[in-house]
Amino acid sequence: MADRVIFVCTLLLAGIYFYATEQLPSLEIGDPLGPKAFPRLLGIGLVITALMLLVEIMRAKTKPARAVAQAEPTDRRVYWIIAGVVVWTFAYFLIFEPLGFLIATSIYLFGMMAYFHRGRWLTAFLTAVGFAVGAYFLFKVLGVNLARGILPF
Repeated sequence: MADRVIFVCTLLLAGIYFYATEQLPSLEIGDPLGPKAFPRLLGIGLVITALMLLVEIMRAKTKPARAVAQAEPTDRRVYWIIAGVVVWTFAYFLIFEPLGFLIATSIYLFGMMAYFHRGRWLTAFLTAVGFAVGAYFLFKVLGVNLARGILPF
């Protein structure tokens, strides 16, 4: 059931995102792709993610009912984990501007990975920092301005 809710929410988010993207003004001068290109790519990524989840949901239906029933979370810890992720994400939004993209994203990803992959501190750290640095340079190549925060670049 949780997968279906996530699927519907992802599709809803993609629809809202596409609608908001279309509200961006189009400029007649400058970049031929305009300011809508990158948000459209993100929206397409959301739709692809939702479709991949739909495929996983369909595959799960072909498994025996006993295996699927065991895979469904039944205790309240799951709700506490979801609430924790929501709070952690909200904290990320709060620290994003003051600390900047690189530091805030590294902290956010490290916290998530350290919780979900306990005991693998070095892997979590290297992955979080590596992803943040890689995404930073990708955004710079694409010309996207990111929050600088306390770093001089």
